Amino acid sequence: MAYELKHVFASLPQMERGVSKVIGGDPKGNNFLYTNGKCVIIRNIDNPAIADVYTEHAHQVTVAKYSPSGFYIASGDASGKVRIWDTTQKEHLLKYEYTPISGKVKDIAWTEDSKRMAVVGDGREKFGAVFLWDSGSSVGDLSGHSKLINSVDIKQNRPYRIVVGSDDQTGSFFEGPPFKFKFTLSRHSQFVNCVRFSPNGERFVTSGGDGMIFIYDGKTGEPIGSLGGEKSHNGGIYAVSWSPDSSQLISASGDKTVKLWDVGAGTAVTTFKMGTDVTDQQLGCLWQKDHLLSISLSGYINYLDKNNPDRPIRTIKGHSKSIQCLTVHKTDGRPNIYSGSHDGHINYWDADTGENDCFSGKGHSNQVSKAVVNDADELVTCSMDDTLRFTNINKKEYSASDVVKMDFQPKSVSVAAGGLSLAVCVEQIVLLKDKKKVFTLDSLGYEAEVGAIHPGGTTAAVGGKDEKIHLYSIQGNTLKDEGKTIDAKGTITEMAYSPNGAYLATVDDKKVAAVYSVADDYKGKTEYYGHHAKPVSLAWSPDSEHFATGGMDMMVYVWTVGDTDKRIKIPDTHRLHHVSDLAWIDGHTLVTGSHDACIKQWTLKY
Repeated sequence: MAYELKHVFASLPQMERGVSKVIGGDPKGNNFLYTNGKCVIIRNIDNPAIADVYTEHAHQVTVAKYSPSGFYIASGDASGKVRIWDTTQKEHLLKYEYTPISGKVKDIAWTEDSKRMAVVGDGREKFGAVFLWDSGSSVGDLSGHSKLINSVDIKQNRPYRIVVGSDDQTGSFFEGPPFKFKFTLSRHSQFVNCVRFSPNGERFVTSGGDGMIFIYDGKTGEPIGSLGGEKSHNGGIYAVSWSPDSSQLISASGDKTVKLWDVGAGTAVTTFKMGTDVTDQQLGCLWQKDHLLSISLSGYINYLDKNNPDRPIRTIKGHSKSIQCLTVHKTDGRPNIYSGSHDGHINYWDADTGENDCFSGKGHSNQVSKAVVNDADELVTCSMDDTLRFTNINKKEYSASDVVKMDFQPKSVSVAAGGLSLAVCVEQIVLLKDKKKVFTLDSLGYEAEVGAIHPGGTTAAVGGKDEKIHLYSIQGNTLKDEGKTIDAKGTITEMAYSPNGAYLATVDDKKVAAVYSVADDYKGKTEYYGHHAKPVSLAWSPDSEHFATGGMDMMVYVWTVGDTDKRIKIPDTHRLHHVSDLAWIDGHTLVTGSHDACIKQWTLKY
């Protein structure tokens, strides 16, 4: 009984309007990295489906940067803590940990020998620190600002120089080591968002909320000029990144464009127009080998094409908010994973390659709580926006007509053959046939939590807070309450019929998983124990012989019907968060989704 992690489909960066996002690049040119929640996500730049997630921070991680040697990554979080950890081992062993400032870390820079680092951000006593990476002892002072420092960079050859940019609309230039304040850079009229030295150290640039990019001499800090004359961009500039040969750079702006500049001539060679929506604002960029990347406010990562500025070579999509529900469906023999998130976003993924996209058109406006596929190849979803949606998965677009408005917020939806759907709402149970409400049950006398329709379409089971399962018979277009209930140990949190209809499985808040035999009138009951905390998700394998449960204890158990001792235990499935939903691709492959906005696939061996 063993398991193995097969794939990680990583989350997108977590974005905030008007706040720049630092993307780190690997000095060898293979990977790039960014942060989401308490995770640092490392992705292969040529094949972004290859990803690794680092989860050791206790607070939200704000920035991560590779050391120039490529052997370590330094990541800083909202509490001011910086962790320096190994990139070569799968375990990512911690090398050192420091708290150089007492607030959110905004940027990190290393000297080219990987021995010293500068950390800036928000703090109580100071907004920046520069220290030796192996002892934490200070090698200078980054004082001189009255507001938080947004950005820092270190010249990558001797004599070393440090430049910083701050919310007080100025930058500062330091010489060292030990680093001492030399003078203030005061050409910007708004926040200074990003400062970067060219790789050869001859120049550095500062960019700001005033839409300007200024160029300076890397060694002396003397002003040289600006890019683009009057204005570099029509909006605030959040990030810049130099070309490896130091002759060009790209800049990302709130005006929804990325520009490619010839630094010597001071002119824009190419303007990449990224869209017209507010979510198309560009908040981060990275020039890595031949790849030009930018990050939109939506969290999408764009690979820019110099030859075709109006269309990126590829756009990496996914989730940036917590995943709430999952389901799997095969189209033309290829399994696709459908995932719904906290912000109403639904994505579909090729289970083998990780290629993914979202449905086009306007979908849910709030959390997607449950998703299932019916026999008409429609994805049936219920959401906190009080609707049920039926979306054709072959057309891959939302239909305005296939939305059913509910009287109360739906918590759960299930489907059966013949166009039947059952929605369990906060104070109501609704039976639907062919996307229309045909029957509602009100004044239930108990609080319904979750429901399931028998695959044969004859029975609806509803689990409640009254620690009972209520069985209703489906007769034509009505639900008939014949007073049949089954006692459970606790409040039912999730339930499902097996694909062959032989069993009903439930989990409850008393940490019990139970399987009832349908053939002997639900009297045959087997209980499975293992979870230390409330289980919240449950899914049957396609062969109806195994089922998986996920709990608030971060555990996933795969149980065998009829043998309570035969189980696979997957601890720490998503490390920081419980598994919000589970689905099966086949009898040996389980998919899990969680609040880290990542999807994982596990190979199981019985």
